[in-house]
Amino acid sequence: MIARPPAGWRERAERAVARGESVDAVVPAFLLDSPISLLGYWWGTSVGFVWGGLWSQGRVERRAGLWVFRGLPEWAFGRGGVCVGGCYLTGSAPVTDAVLRHEAVHARQWRRYGFLMPLLYLIAGRNPLRNRFEILAGLEDGNYVPRGS
Repeated sequence: MIARPPAGWRERAERAVARGESVDAVVPAFLLDSPISLLGYWWGTSVGFVWGGLWSQGRVERRAGLWVFRGLPEWAFGRGGVCVGGCYLTGSAPVTDAVLRHEAVHARQWRRYGFLMPLLYLIAGRNPLRNRFEILAGLEDGNYVPRGS
């Protein structure tokens, strides 16, 4: 979690979301929220299920519409956890309702973009304060900024 976000982060976040919308405008409509993107979502879910199944040493459960795999080694996921399709892969940190809200938005993003999701996320960048997918999923719920900042 970022203890104190840098000045002007909200304006930069708004610009990042606007840039993402301009990227979406050039993606052919038949790839978004379509049978093709649904196939990509299920592919991502399958990958998440296999990866989580291989490395999870904790409880696997269905929560907030997600398959939650816990107890993965730290190298097996990014940051505090990662959403791949309809799977949330994480380590030993508590899985709160707020985190699940955040990850459920990512699952919806997977449903919208399908196979494009990994590429678009990579293009959006690793900085959560400038990554449109993290911003739209809720930076507070994702523990990227303190509540009320």
